[in-house]
Order: sequence, then structure tokens, then C-alpha cells
Amino acid sequence: MNLILLGAPGAGKGTQAEVICKALNIPTISTGNMLRAAVKAGTEYGLKAKAAMDAGALVSDDIVIGILKDRIAEPDAQNGFILDGFPRTVPQAEALDAMGVTIDKVVEINVPDETIKQRLSGRRVCLDCGATYHVDFKPSKVEGICDVCGKELVIRKDDQPETVISRLKTYHEQTAPLKHYYSAQGKLVTVEGQESVEETSKLTLAAING
Repeated sequence: MNLILLGAPGAGKGTQAEVICKALNIPTISTGNMLRAAVKAGTEYGLKAKAAMDAGALVSDDIVIGILKDRIAEPDAQNGFILDGFPRTVPQAEALDAMGVTIDKVVEINVPDETIKQRLSGRRVCLDCGATYHVDFKPSKVEGICDVCGKELVIRKDDQPETVISRLKTYHEQTAPLKHYYSAQGKLVTVEGQESVEETSKLTLAAING
């Protein structure tokens, strides 16, 4: 089964992708990881992507889709795959269709903006050992101090309130048209994100199998 995961930053796409991977035994293909692997391997499209990245430019859609086609031709993706982070725009979705990449279902994890702001702005990270906490859901024993190594906890730039608002705005502007695009093809299923990860996972798997 070939799936696309949609969801705002902080909606829990990465977590649900892991659950689907295990349940269906298919790989998650994240655009960032895929690009880095292609650049490292020095493939034709990888070299083109590297040239764009070195010049500080965005990697064009045709290069990203070229790398994606190479990636989904690999043995582990023969039973299907999950796309995370692509397509982000309708032209990318159209290009995917034009290149003959079949998508069976598009799963949107829907979480209200207010919940996402609370989730992200409450995150704290230890830059020393990488441990992550949340002021409401997973606080450290001593406020602002890592339980594991005793170093100071910080808010990542991505999790600062003004950055979160900007990322949400970009997501809604780019992705709302994508939802219409896949809804018109009868492929879109929406899962309402729940308080618990397990509940969201149950709904996600039911939506995929339904």
C-alpha cells in the first residue's frame, strides 16, 4: 500500500509513521533523509540535488521526484511505502501522478492549532545528551535541568511560539489545496489526533484498513 501522511508540524506524523511501518512492514520515506542518502551515494539526481543545495537554492520538484522514483524502486519498498514531507504542494502532487507513482491513500492527522502550539512550545531539549521533555506532559524532575545528564534544558528555535505560528501558517497555505486535490480523487482520509498516541494509532490503522 502506497501512503502519504499529511499533518502540521507537531501533529505526530513521525510517531504514526513508525506505527504504520511496523503494522504493514513498509518503509517510511522522508524527503530530507532521502535527499541526504542520494547526495551521499552520488547518484545522478543526488549530484543535481547537491549542486542546488551548495548554491543555497531549493531542490527542484523534478529532482526530488527523480530521487523518489529511485528510492521506491528499491526492494524494501516493493510492498508499499509511506511518504512523509512530500508532496507539499499541488504541483508536486501532479508531478507525482504524471510520473506514474500510484498513491492508494492520503492520511491526514488533524490536530487543532492551539493543541500544536501547546505541544511544541512546551517542549524542552537537552543539547548535551538529546533527551526531550515537555513542561506539561513529561516534565524533568528539576525544572530546566536534564534528568539524564544534569545539563540545562532549552527551547529549540523551531519550538518557539513565533516560529510555530509561522510554520503552521505555511502548512495551512500549502497543504489545504493538497487536501482538496486528494479528496477529489477519493483518496483522503482524516484522522482526528487524540490525547493519547495509542488512540490516534488505532484510528490511523482503522482508516488505512477501512
